[in-house]
Amino acid sequence: MKKYLSEVIGTFILIFAGTGCVVVEQQTGALGLPGIAAVWGFVIIALIYAFGDISGTHLNPAVTVAFAVDRRFEWREVPAYLGSQFTGAIAASFLLHFLFPDNKTLGITHPSGTEMQAFIMETVMTFILMMVILRVSVGAKEKGITAGIAIGGTVWFLVLFGGPISGTGLNPTRSIAPAIVTGNFESLWIYIVAPFAGALSAVFVHRVLHSEP
Repeated sequence: MKKYLSEVIGTFILIFAGTGCVVVEQQTGALGLPGIAAVWGFVIIALIYAFGDISGTHLNPAVTVAFAVDRRFEWREVPAYLGSQFTGAIAASFLLHFLFPDNKTLGITHPSGTEMQAFIMETVMTFILMMVILRVSVGAKEKGITAGIAIGGTVWFLVLFGGPISGTGLNPTRSIAPAIVTGNFESLWIYIVAPFAGALSAVFVHRVLHSEP
């Protein structure tokens, strides 16, 4: 139960801070894109060091499924992890709705251009993120010490350059939770399909790179 509670709390914090900073920017204009990217990056770093030793800090259904496909995670644990992540994300979006009742979007992700452009961007960006996650979690022990920084830094730069194009979802719960609470489901399929496509592609490439000669 500690693992599942860790995923609930961690995902709640991630979505509350991550989508919350988008709402705050809409309300005040105080953060800008660099500020939003920094919030996402730093909250990821904090959560990895806070909960990594309990649940592995997945916080993302695409990461959980990718770890299971890569045989680093038991498939029997997947449903409980996904349920925990969605519970935390939905709770965060409902709290943001309570705090900002006049905000009609709550930080939803949506394309600024075509859906295909956003789909490709989201797939490639999730591939990059998952490759970093997979690579920093194998090999020399020193990688483990800086894994949080590497993953958080990757999220930071992905939000910084991908945000204006697709909103940088990377995580189905990040997009689904505010969509459910606000009723904005337009283009949501992109932010469900693309993260899984990108994460699973990264597992395939990782296996090639990490395979024995």
